[in-house]
Order: sequence, then structure tokens, then C-alpha cells
Amino acid sequence: MALSDEPAAGGPEEEAEDETLAFGAALEAFGESAETRALLGRLREVHGGGAEREVALERFREWMMNLLLDIVQDQTSPASLVHLAFKFLYIITKVRGYKTFLRLFPHEVADVEPVLDLVTIQNPKDHEAWETRYMLLLWLSVTCLIPFDFSRLDGNLLTQPGQARMSIMDRILQIAESYLIVSDKARDAAAVLVSRFITRPDVKQSKMAEFLDWSLCNLARSSFQTMQGVITMDGTLQALAQIFKHGKREDCLPYAATVLRCLDGCRLPESNQTLLRKLGVKLVQRLGLTFLKPKVAAWRYQRGCRSLAANLQLLTQGQSEQKPLILTEDDDEDDDVPEGVERVIEQLLVGLKDKDTVVRWSAAKGIGRMAGRLPRALADDVVGSVLDCFSFQETDKAWHGGCLALAELGRRGLLLPSRLVDVVAVILKALTYDEKRGACSVGTNVRDAACYVCWAFARAYEPQELKPFVTAISSALVIAAVFDRDINCRRAASAAFQENVGRQGTFPHGIDILTTADYFAVGNRSNCFLVISVFIAGFPEYTQPMIDHLVTMKISHWDGLPEAAVHDTESRSSHEAWVDSRLRRSCLRLVQTCSPREQLYDRQLYRGLGGQLMRQAVCVLIEKLSLSKMPFRGDTVIDGWQWLINDTLRHLHLISSHSRQQMKDAAVSALAALCSEYYMKEPGEADPAIQEELITQYLAELRNPEEMTRCGFSLALGALPGFLLKGRLQQVLTGLRAVTHTSPEDVSFAESRRDGLKAIARICQTVGVKAGAPDEAVCGENVSQIYCALLGCMDDYTTDSRGDVGTWVRKAAMTSLMDLTLLLARSQPELIEAHTCERIMCCVAQQASEKIDRFRAHAASVFLTLLHFDSPPIPHVPHRGELEKLFPRSDVASVNWSAPSQAFPRITQLLGLPTYRYHVLLGLVVSLGGLTESTIRHSTQSLFEYMKGIQSDPQALGSFSGTLLQIFEDNLLNERVSVPLLKTLDHVLTHGCFDIFTTEEDHPFAVKLLALCKKEIKNSKDIQKLLSGIAVFCEMVQFPGDVRRQALLQLCLLLCHRFPLIRKTTASQVYETLLTYSDVVGADVLDEVVTVLSDTAWDAELAVVREQRNRLCDLLGVPRPQLVPQPGAC
Repeated sequence: MALSDEPAAGGPEEEAEDETLAFGAALEAFGESAETRALLGRLREVHGGGAEREVALERFREWMMNLLLDIVQDQTSPASLVHLAFKFLYIITKVRGYKTFLRLFPHEVADVEPVLDLVTIQNPKDHEAWETRYMLLLWLSVTCLIPFDFSRLDGNLLTQPGQARMSIMDRILQIAESYLIVSDKARDAAAVLVSRFITRPDVKQSKMAEFLDWSLCNLARSSFQTMQGVITMDGTLQALAQIFKHGKREDCLPYAATVLRCLDGCRLPESNQTLLRKLGVKLVQRLGLTFLKPKVAAWRYQRGCRSLAANLQLLTQGQSEQKPLILTEDDDEDDDVPEGVERVIEQLLVGLKDKDTVVRWSAAKGIGRMAGRLPRALADDVVGSVLDCFSFQETDKAWHGGCLALAELGRRGLLLPSRLVDVVAVILKALTYDEKRGACSVGTNVRDAACYVCWAFARAYEPQELKPFVTAISSALVIAAVFDRDINCRRAASAAFQENVGRQGTFPHGIDILTTADYFAVGNRSNCFLVISVFIAGFPEYTQPMIDHLVTMKISHWDGLPEAAVHDTESRSSHEAWVDSRLRRSCLRLVQTCSPREQLYDRQLYRGLGGQLMRQAVCVLIEKLSLSKMPFRGDTVIDGWQWLINDTLRHLHLISSHSRQQMKDAAVSALAALCSEYYMKEPGEADPAIQEELITQYLAELRNPEEMTRCGFSLALGALPGFLLKGRLQQVLTGLRAVTHTSPEDVSFAESRRDGLKAIARICQTVGVKAGAPDEAVCGENVSQIYCALLGCMDDYTTDSRGDVGTWVRKAAMTSLMDLTLLLARSQPELIEAHTCERIMCCVAQQASEKIDRFRAHAASVFLTLLHFDSPPIPHVPHRGELEKLFPRSDVASVNWSAPSQAFPRITQLLGLPTYRYHVLLGLVVSLGGLTESTIRHSTQSLFEYMKGIQSDPQALGSFSGTLLQIFEDNLLNERVSVPLLKTLDHVLTHGCFDIFTTEEDHPFAVKLLALCKKEIKNSKDIQKLLSGIAVFCEMVQFPGDVRRQALLQLCLLLCHRFPLIRKTTASQVYETLLTYSDVVGADVLDEVVTVLSDTAWDAELAVVREQRNRLCDLLGVPRPQLVPQPGAC
């Protein structure tokens, strides 16, 4: 509604407005604004790490609970509000656990009956209020701790006539038993209630036996095969476990044997319910602890101060730590061990092999607790039984449980140093435990638990106890931290290594390794294999173990872990450490299996998907053996290796596309190493027969109809050492130049042209520069031919279904031009001719102004490298002084050339240099007519800024317009350039960049531009080109004279184009143009022209449209177009 509109008094609008104002006033009176502002102001204080949040919650939890409990205790509170308060109480207790909040519940004598009454009136079947029942049972469990006999509370109870009296004690027990068999969370709270209630001094005498009897009967009657049976057994087991945990030993001992027998009859280990098995293990260990006296074993190993800060303080004061105390005789060695203890230990050992981690973890803690109360001899037997879990006949579950148990025993000082020899041996095996199961592997949890054992040992033992095992443990932890497949295991190993470095202080180079292989650094597997491993291998203590692990475990691993780590580790280790006598013998045995014709080929191991991996692996092996200078010169195995490399390069088209590049690189690297080591007859001289055969064969393969074959053998020729190219350089360069040449039959072979360019550049680097030796090195006789081949590929704009694949060729050409030019500049700069240098710089500048970001950045890098090279400077660089001012060395590193916002404002400055103007403008035209919004925006802005600066310089503007027309003429009917050029012309004409030319009638620029546009769109069926042409013709009507009439004629022709879209677009744009340039048409006919353009259905039949078009021609003063009869028409 407008502001000036005033509705009638008393109308509906006034009522709605009053209601809106009232609602706004209510919003303005937001009473909680101060409290909300205070809470938000403390958000930074509350937010933070886990410890900080817990401290903040500690300050708030008491008043929060009091406020909620006030609601509960208020008799006037409705039931829904009470349930809501209990729901909030449950959320609060969920944050920190119920144990922390129990003491905050009111637990006076006066609170017993009200809480009991609240629990009594609850409906156990109400699924919406389970939080209420859960919290009430917890509250009732706290009130059970009052130090008064419950019978004293029964004296004031009045019994209704005809109703039996029930004591407080019986009511609580009845409630607890009823809630132990419910299916919701209240069952857990009922178990807590039972443990607090039954263990009271006044209750245990009269109710413990009765309750235990009820519990054992429930267990006997229930079956874990049914859902109700599982629920009943769960609640009962929880209650029994809590009773035997909190009850006194002398009170529980008489019933322990009976409970154990009943538990054996339940056969819980056979259940598929994880929670039941866990509770069974928990109850069993509590029964075992009940059998044994609660004492601390005098024979246990004691390290001294467990605090790291205390130990460091003792060391700074010059004091030694407390020495370990190990008693050879146990004071209670003669005490009889109860009969049930053996059964308990047996069940706990079975629990260590359970299929679920929570059960194994509970069993491990039970083993540790039980061993702490056993005599030394029996505890040692328990350790021996745990070590039996580490058998390769056992599953990974047993290994995991065994590791957890050993960690618990070591942490509690129950694993004596005499056992470390056996324990360390199995832990080292566990650190590399990895077994394949189907399509995956098991063992991650075993390796993680083994790291936990090493962490626990670091805290449990004196350095002198672990000193004999330092080398083995440190190497194993480093290997796990760097080479393990799983990120959690790598981080666990790093943490264990850090703990040992800090606690033990005996690990070699511990601090240096930790700074590199910390918890976060080992998170990236590639970084571990390729960077961190190389650093650690530089320390001699770890070199050989790491290499041995990679050779024995990782190279043949089913998951294909990166073998590059072997190469990197080898490169950092000494050559002697890698090729020692043992590995040399292993290599010789491997070579015998790598003869392609005798072993792998006959067994068809080079075929199929597996053959790809085998070929690549053997090529890597050939390269490493050649680099290691293995004594195979003249051996027939070399022929087999050469056959494999050639066959792999010849059949690259059969390799899957995702692994083709790796295969090609491996074969080419193997060929380079093989030729360098085994084909040199004398220093610098090749075997003539081998040279002739190899060069001839490879040059013939360059004419292969398969593109990938050309790629492989082009790179192979580029990888040949200099002595094999000696005397055959011209022949090789001629063959490679033919590969880089684009012909109609192989126009789509962009990858072969790219690899041919790479090969030419690599050969030039290999042979170097030498005057007067065209068959041996780069010289004046062949350098022009090389430059011609490289520069010819700078115009490769081949496209296919993959897009602009010509960019691969242009990038390789730019890199090759840079490498060759720098090579010549260092040795013989006089070979770089002025016209060649000018063409190089102009072509690279053009690429630096085009639309693809990453290639533009690469071109800019090449351009600036050539400009700023000063060892010595590149000769004949056009406009060097101006270029160094435009692109100073200080700004090179700070500019991101892949960002259009930074690149185009700088590259357009080259338009002011005549030598570069044509090529830079050509690149800008392509960028401005592209599809990427950011590229179009920034290239357009940069071009307009430049043209704005030359508006006052007619000579510069004329030169620019001439260059633009020259580009149009040179690229006429070239779709890659002409369509973007038409869009560019539309932009510059629309923004008035050539307004100075509109003052002259029939300006030469406009005349030539009109002629070129007519040629470009003639007989075209390209919609985008036609739409761009329409826009240009519309903008050209601003030029007076015959140019305007011809432009209008072309627009009238397009009004009857065969495509309805073109007709409609032409009419629409002509309409807008006539309104914009009102002087184009006389004022007397303008209205009629506009009416015809807007009212005509230009997508109608051509006969109808043509009549209206002819009417427009008469109004605009242009001749009516005449139909041209088709050839052969009657």
C-alpha cells in the first residue's frame, strides 16, 4: 500500500494495522533481551576445547539442576511441565555422565518418600516419559544412601482398612525389580538403584539373598534367543555386576560361586548379542575379584614416579628415580587360590578372542585386575596364556585381545621384565599384522593395539629394562608410523614413538624424527611414503629396517602400495646399504624370472589387466638394475629387456587410459638407463650394430598409424643417450619433425605432436651445442629447422571431444622453445636470430593473453623467464627496455597469472608496443569472446581501459583499428577467432570506442569492417555467428553514409532469414538500435518503422514476413532484396 493511501476509519485495513503495531510493540518488549545478551557475551568463554567446556559446565550445572528440580518439587506443576523438566535434566546428565550429577540431587531423609511416590505413579509403558522414569530412579538411588535404617521410616505409615501394609524397603525393591525388565533406558538406572539399595547394611541382611535368588531364577528362565529374554538378561546382569562391584567382599563371597555356576549355565559366549557378552565378562571378572583378597601384589614391577614432571624434577636436582622393587618371594605365596578363580580366568581368556572389541576390552581389563591379586607364579601363568593368543592359527580377534591384555598387564606393573623378551617378539609381529580376507584385509585393530602396548611400556618400565629392545621397537614404530595403510595406525604409532622419546629418552634421533613425523604429518599417506620416509631413511639406524620392510611387505602387497617409496628410500640410503651381497643375490634371482620369452611371456603374465602391472613393474626393475650397474653386459637377458620395452611402447594403445602415462614413463626411463649402461662400447662410442638397429626401428615406428605408438617411440628417441645419437642426429630430428607436423590424416594426433616436441627439446639438451657438427649437436646448420618445427606447433588449436587438445601441443612447444633458447644463450647466443627471437616472444605473448587460465600462467612464466634471463641476456628481444619497465623483476613472484583479474590488466599493456600488438590483441579477442564469466569481464575491462587511454591519439587509434581489421581478414571463416572477434567488435562499438570515426562519412575502417562482416556471415548456418553479426550490423548504423545503408540492407536481409530465431532477434535488435540512434531514420517514419518491427510475427511464414520486410525497406530507404533463382530451378 502506498504511503499516501489512507483507508477508511474502522475498515479492515485499520484493524490489521493495529494488530501489526501491537505485535511490533510485543516484539520490542522482548523481556529476555538482557539475559540473551549476557549469554551471547559469554559464548567465547563457554566455547573452546573439551576441558574448557567441562569447567564451564561445572560452574553452571548446580543452579541449572536446582531450577529444574524446583519445578519438579512444586506440587502445582502440571505433569507435562514435570516431564519437560526431567527431559532437560537428562540432557544435562548426558553431557558429563550421571555419576557426576548424582550428588546434586536432594538426598535428605525427607526426600525418600516423595521421590518414591513419584516413581510409583509412573507408567512404565509410557514411551514419551522415559526420561522422567530414568531420572527418578537415579534420584531414588541417591536417597538410598541415607545413613538411617529404612525401618524407621515405616512407623508413621498408616494402613488403610483391608489393605496390607508394605514397607519402604519392599516398595523400593519391588520398583527396582519391575524396572530391571523394561525395554527403555530406565533399566540402566534400575541397576544403579539395586546396587546402592541391596548393599545397604540394613537391606543386605534381609533382601540380598532374596534378590540374588530372584535374579538367578530370571537368568535361568530367560533365553537370549528372544527379545524379551535379552532385555531381562541385560537388566539382571547389569544389576549383578553393579552389586559385586560396590558390595563388600565378605557380603558377596558366600553367593559368588552360585552366581558363577548360574552364569556358566547361561552360555553367554554363544549369544549373538554383544551387550550380553560384555556384561557376562564384566560380571565374571567381578566374581573373580570377589574370590580373591583385595590386595596389591608385592611382586609387581614399580617404576617409581609415574608423573613425567616429577621425574624431570628429580633429574634436575641430581637425584635418581626410585629403583624398581621386585620381590623374589611372595608374602602370600602359600595362600590357597579359590577354585572358582581358574574358571574365571578361563572365561576371561575366551573373552579376549570375542568377535566384538568392547567384549575383548572388558576381558583385557579383567585379566589385568585379576592378575594384580594373584601370586607371582599364577600371574606368570596368566601371562603365558595371554601369549598363546599370538599364534598364526588364531584369528585377528585373538591378536587384538592379546595386545589389549598385555597393555593392561604392563600398565599395572604385572608384566615382569623377565617376560619382555617373549612379549616384545610378539608385539613386533603385531605391529605388521595384515591378512587379506576376500577383497579387503584385517589387522588394523591389531596394529593399533600393538601401538598402545608400546605406549604403555614407555610409561611402565625403566629405560635400562627396555634398552635391549630399543632398536627393534623404535624401527617397528617408525615403520608403522610411515608405511602403515591405515591413518589411525600411523597416528597411533607416532603417538607411541613420541611417548617413548619423552619417557625413555633412548630412541635414536627421536626429537628429529618427531618434528617431521608428528601426529598431523603422518595423516597423509603420500606424504609419509614419499617425503617423511626419505627423511627418516637418512638416519642409519632406520635405513636397513625400512628397506627390508618395503621389500618383504609392501612391494608385493595386494593393495598396490606405492613402490615409489622404495626408490626414494634407496636414493637417501647409501648405495652399499642397498646393493649389499644379500640383495645382489636376490636381484640376480629376480633377473632369471624376468626374461620375457622364457618365463613371464610364456606364462602370459604380460596380458590383460594384470599384465599392465607386470609390465610396469618389470620396467621399473630394469631401470633399477641398470642404475645399479648389474653385470649383464653382453648377456642375452638384455635382449629380453629390450624386447619388453619395445613391445610395451608398441602396444600402448591397448593400455587403459588411466595408467597409460605411467606405463609410458616407466618404459622410457627403463630404456634410458638400459642404453646408458649396456650399449656403450667405449666411453662416448656406441655399438654400431645396436645403434643402427635401434635408430632405424624407432624411426620406422614414428610412422605407425597408432597415435600412442608414435608417442611412445618419440619419447624413446628423446631419452636415448648422446653416444647413440652421435652421427644420426639429423635423421632423428627429421623423423621427429615429421611427427610434429599436422597433416589431414593425423590432425587429431595432438598427443603424438606433444611428445614429439618434448623429444626434440630433450635431444637438444642431451647433445648440447657445437659449431659445425649438424649430425652430433645443435649448430647453425640445424637450429633454424628445429625452431621452425617448434614455432609451427604454436598455432595448433586442434579440438576434439576432449576439448582444446591443442593446448597440450602449445604448452610443450613453449617449454621446448624456452629450453632451446636458454641453451643457445648460454653457449652460442649468436645462433639466435632477430626474427626468430621476435616470433618466439610474440607467440608466447599471444598465449599469455588467451582464455585458459593454467596455460596462460605457463605462457607468462615462459615469457618472463626469457625476458629476465641474464646469464647472458637473450639477444634481440623486441622492446626489452619497455618490457622490463612493464614487468619488473620485483613483481614477477607476486602476480598470479592464472587469475584473470591480475593477468589481463598487465598483458594489455603490450598493446602499446607495435611488435606485440597483433598477437596480444589476437589472444585478447579469443578471451573476450569466451565462455568463462571472469575471463570475459576482466579481459573486457582491460581492453576498454587501454582504448580509453588512446582516444585522444588518432594515430594510435588508427593503428589499433588497422590491427583489428587485419586480424579479422587473416582469420576470415576461422570459427575459433571470427565468432569471438564479432563479439569483441560488438563490445567496442557499443561502448563508443570508435566514436571518433563516426564523424566522417564512409570512414575506411567502417567500410572494410562492413565488407569483412558480410563475407563472414554469408551462407552461414552457425547461429552464434549470425547472432554476433546482427549485433555488429546494428552498431554499424551509427556510421553515416553508404555504410549505414549497407548495414540496414544486411539487417533487412536477415529479417527474412530461414531461421525464425534469427528473424526475431534481428527485429528486436533493430528496434532497440533505432530507438538508441534516433537520427538513423527520419522522424516522420520512425513511429511506423517501430510499429512494424514490434507488431509483426517474425517467426511466421516467410511469405508473410517478406511483405512486412519489404515495407520496412521502403520506409528505411534501402532497396528491396530480390530473390535469386536457385541453380537448376525451372
